[in-house]
Amino acid sequence: MNATMNESTQPVKMINVGGKAMTLRTAVASGQLTVQSETLERIRSSTLVKGDALQTARIAGIMAAKRTSEFVPLCHPLPLEGVDVDIECVSGTGGSQSMVLVIVRVVTTAKTGVEMEALTAVTASLMTLYDMAKSIDPDMVISEIKLDTKTGGSSGDYVRSGAPAVSPE
Repeated sequence: MNATMNESTQPVKMINVGGKAMTLRTAVASGQLTVQSETLERIRSSTLVKGDALQTARIAGIMAAKRTSEFVPLCHPLPLEGVDVDIECVSGTGGSQSMVLVIVRVVTTAKTGVEMEALTAVTASLMTLYDMAKSIDPDMVISEIKLDTKTGGSSGDYVRSGAPAVSPE
């Protein structure tokens, strides 16, 4: 027996999707960046030292979705038909904290789903916002990154309870 593998360990492998049908598949993921109210206003007004954080985060999300298979080892490269990155600035009221909410919708016609592309896009967008504002708000927190919905494929559709309302089209 190999010293690094025991009888219960499965070998790492990329799943063979060769026999699966090409179908329309979508995924929506979301996440948030909790910020100070002053930071939120600087992000909204594009007055950060590094420039327009909202547009930069959108571009980062799109780029990350397109390159997901390069850094998620067992993820298949997919021909993406669309990547929408929606970013909403939410002012804290009544004791709640201010935040930037990122929602990403990814679409493909392929043999496997685009959940990882949506999650990767959300993460890259949030990291970009963090990077652009870290000099004025080191207490920011990235959180709540999750898959909200998916459609297509043999496992069927999925909708997380309480998922943001995002059109599948």
